Amino acid sequence: MTEIAYPLPEWATDEECRWMAQLRVTPQLLVDVATSPLTGMPQQKWLRERYPDDLVRAGLRLFEARQRAAAKFSKATEIWADRVSIEQSTAELVAQHKAKRFNATTWDLCCGMGGDAVAIAAQTDVTAVDSSPAMCLRTLWNGELYGVAERLQVRYADVHTLPGDVRGLVHIDPDRRPFSSGRMSRVEDYVPSLDFLLVLMSRVDGGAIKVGPASNFGGKFGPVETELISLHGECKEATLWFGSLMGTTPFRATVLPSGETITGHPLDAVAEQSGLGAYVFDPDPAVVRAGLVDLLAERLNLRRLDPAEEYLTGDHPLASPFVQTFSVLEELPNNDREIRHAVRRREWGAVEIKCRHVPIAAESVRKKLPLEGKTPGVIFYLRIAGKTRCVLAQRVPSSN
Repeated sequence: MTEIAYPLPEWATDEECRWMAQLRVTPQLLVDVATSPLTGMPQQKWLRERYPDDLVRAGLRLFEARQRAAAKFSKATEIWADRVSIEQSTAELVAQHKAKRFNATTWDLCCGMGGDAVAIAAQTDVTAVDSSPAMCLRTLWNGELYGVAERLQVRYADVHTLPGDVRGLVHIDPDRRPFSSGRMSRVEDYVPSLDFLLVLMSRVDGGAIKVGPASNFGGKFGPVETELISLHGECKEATLWFGSLMGTTPFRATVLPSGETITGHPLDAVAEQSGLGAYVFDPDPAVVRAGLVDLLAERLNLRRLDPAEEYLTGDHPLASPFVQTFSVLEELPNNDREIRHAVRRREWGAVEIKCRHVPIAAESVRKKLPLEGKTPGVIFYLRIAGKTRCVLAQRVPSSN
């Protein structure tokens, strides 16, 4: 490798860090990748005529990561990341939402590429820690990119070796897939371990633990406030707030980008149950995962269709970031023949199939439907008073 002109921290000695530094002083390579009309092997051949092979590979990996980052970060075209760190990172809007609670010096452990560390550093001083030199370097440079470098210190270390004087506030994002490519659903499989996390909680003033929203976190961490956070209708994470950062209610569901939030306990409310009204409402997945469907139904004056069904119903449309609204066209038995006839009669050309607890192979159903028209429609497979029914509906555009 040619000598690198860009200075690196003393701990950034591995090959990946060196190639990152070389890319930083060779910005034209990334410009060429972005503007080249070639793709695939022809593009690689063209680039290798101009740059070293290893640098081309590093540049293409960074370019791909930045393309993936566009769904999460406002500065995606300049961010420092790789594929894995983008997949594991907290989306910018989610990180900014969480960061608002941090009001004192904070340790961000297992910081990855620094999504949370950078957001928290906009509020207070942060020490970000990771066991990967490349991740630490990305966090350092991303702090510069977002203008928070003065509040952000980066430390290359294994969190298990941190000194006992770590105090104040902590944010930690345990590795949820340390042994495979899939995400772990058991907090007992996280790295650092559950035991480590419990000890950490007892040592510091307060903080937040990021866990998978589908993981078995319930009852594993003692007294916490569990916040389920969704972004654009997808539940992104569960944040376990503890100590001085814990709220006064055990569960919270927050929907972004609106920032609306609902708090309470699943047993605080029991929603009224009824037959199908003029509208079906699909609660945001954060509300569902937080167990706050009944509380939401009471607040919005909606009703359940079945005790085990999260879809709600009502007689009037409403605008709320907590629900998607659908106008009911007709209710049918769960009968393929009747459903096909109804779809043909309504001249649907595309169909959205929604179900929560009724096992349906959506693509198999869609292939059997006569979608020969132009109108879009929605089919719900749901339970009404203990019976599986089909509801044909149309989506009501959101005004949020």
